[in-house]
Amino acid sequence: MRSSNSPIRYVAIACLAVAVVGASGCRWFKKDNALYAQSPETRPLEVPPDLDRPATDGAMALPPAPGSVTRSTTGPAVAGTANGFAVQGERDAVFARVGQVLEATDGVTVTSRAQIVGTYDVQYGDSQFLVRVTAAQDGGVFVSAVDARGQAATGEAPTRLLAALQAGLAN
Repeated sequence: MRSSNSPIRYVAIACLAVAVVGASGCRWFKKDNALYAQSPETRPLEVPPDLDRPATDGAMALPPAPGSVTRSTTGPAVAGTANGFAVQGERDAVFARVGQVLEATDGVTVTSRAQIVGTYDVQYGDSQFLVRVTAAQDGGVFVSAVDARGQAATGEAPTRLLAALQAGLAN
């Protein structure tokens, strides 16, 4: 006869316990949450509170008027300034004539030209600046010298070149 403490009995109990635990799976540790029961595509997106709206701190800030590069002031208010002059004609025709005069002027190097914007990037003397050709409000064209900041180019080189352009366009 065998004793009641046989090793087979312990092995059978251990196998039975492993089978019960294995069959139950992780149901003992399961947390019920309706959000995780849904498919990943239908779950709501969680966004941190500070990222749910775009920052609107400086959305409506206007640039200062005196230093604006995009603002083009032409016409009678600018026609009397020292950095430009008015010419009668159509802007595209005057732009082409300004290019011809620039090429014929000694010491002028045209680095680039942009007819859509109406500018020539020139080097003259020891200065580099833009010669801008814009349509004036009174129907003519205004030719001016502008520095890299969008301000009126002042100095000896821009003044001399504008005088040469004015004389060349008068012919």
